[in-house]
Amino acid sequence: MQSQNIGFIQNLFQSRLTTLEHLLKSAQTHFSDSEQFLQKRIVADMLPFGTQVAFTCNQPRNFALWCDSRPANNLDPEVTSLTQAYEHIANTKELLLGINVEDAKLAEITRVDLGQGLYIELSGSAYVNDFLIPNFYFHLVTAYDILRMAGVPIGKQDYMMHLVPFVKKA
Repeated sequence: MQSQNIGFIQNLFQSRLTTLEHLLKSAQTHFSDSEQFLQKRIVADMLPFGTQVAFTCNQPRNFALWCDSRPANNLDPEVTSLTQAYEHIANTKELLLGINVEDAKLAEITRVDLGQGLYIELSGSAYVNDFLIPNFYFHLVTAYDILRMAGVPIGKQDYMMHLVPFVKKA
């Protein structure tokens, strides 16, 4: 049985992955003759749009793996085709659907390897709220910003589309 808090996190990731998919489709429509936009970046030392897609997916992906007591497993950051980008999103959404864990998981201590021999240990709740979700939004916003900078006609409504079902006419 899935718990309320875990279910909330799962739904948050699902809906924002739908936003990422929408942004990708908007870019595909705007750049109808090329996949070159996957290599666009804001500044030279920042990772490109395709990598931002992979890194955005890594957070909910690793959440689902963690819920299943499996180790983190990041996606290949070299996203060079639309097919690959869409597959990352679809596979991540599918992984999220398989979550079946109680809220007690949020009390477990988890180790997060940071690279270069560094790591942190966090409660599951801190892992989700202080590591996964901020990283998720960082990469989602960066992907959005890259597309805006590249001239894709998107706006706040495209980024906040998870609220569309709640919009009412006065």
